[in-house]
Amino acid sequence: MEKAIKRYFPIFVLPTLLAFTIGFIVPFIMGIWLSFCEFTTVTDATFVGISNYIKAFQDTIFRHAFWYTALFAVVSLVVINLFAFAIALALTQKLRGTNIFRTVFFMPNLIGGIVLGYIWQLIFNGILAAYSTALNLNEWYGFAGLVILVAWQQIGYMMIIYIAGLQSIPGDVLEAAVIDGANGPQRLFRVTIPMMMPSITICTFLSIVNGFKLFDQNLSLTAGEPAKMSEMLALNIYNTFYGRTGWEGVGQAKAVIFFIIVVFIGLLQLRATRSKEVQQ
Repeated sequence: MEKAIKRYFPIFVLPTLLAFTIGFIVPFIMGIWLSFCEFTTVTDATFVGISNYIKAFQDTIFRHAFWYTALFAVVSLVVINLFAFAIALALTQKLRGTNIFRTVFFMPNLIGGIVLGYIWQLIFNGILAAYSTALNLNEWYGFAGLVILVAWQQIGYMMIIYIAGLQSIPGDVLEAAVIDGANGPQRLFRVTIPMMMPSITICTFLSIVNGFKLFDQNLSLTAGEPAKMSEMLALNIYNTFYGRTGWEGVGQAKAVIFFIIVVFIGLLQLRATRSKEVQQ
């Protein structure tokens, strides 16, 4: 069986590799090329050098969107992971009904981002009418609304990863800590969290990347109001590409910058958290 798999391996890999090349590699290369061009469609691109990148960096709204998004990514990272970890700890204490609670906490993750934005608009309109009005008048009210929305959506997903990590900790290690006289906080910070670093690495990576890539919820909840001050990077790129005639190349340049930022931050975070992982 192993020899047959090795012999026919290229045949099975080829369709997936072809689809990946057509659906990702080719558009990615074309996207980089178009970021150096002025165009309206991919067939009439004219090379203009780095002028698109110069315009992108000169765009004050784009610079504001970057810092706004970076702050959002940090705040949402802390809020989501603290609550997810705390809930995971509570739901691994052999309490009654834990499976029901896990299902309830995970369910918001199954709802699409656009729908979530409109759901929370209805909540703000129906329960917090004054806040709903302020949502379109103050960028920081929009910021808080986005943090609440994203936390409500993603805490359950991160909770599942943390539960898996907690359940993978060998019981004899925790028992040894108890025998050695470690109290609850000492077991948490000296044993549990170090042994949980693989799960923490995954959750922090997903939280940071999702925070930077946020689009649907931003579009449906605030749409960048007021005056694009609550506009995050992904929405800014979308509005540049589709909302400003002649700026398609600038929008593409912003997309390339966005890609580089997310990859750099993601790799930096992975290196920082993986260096703290311990062998079980």
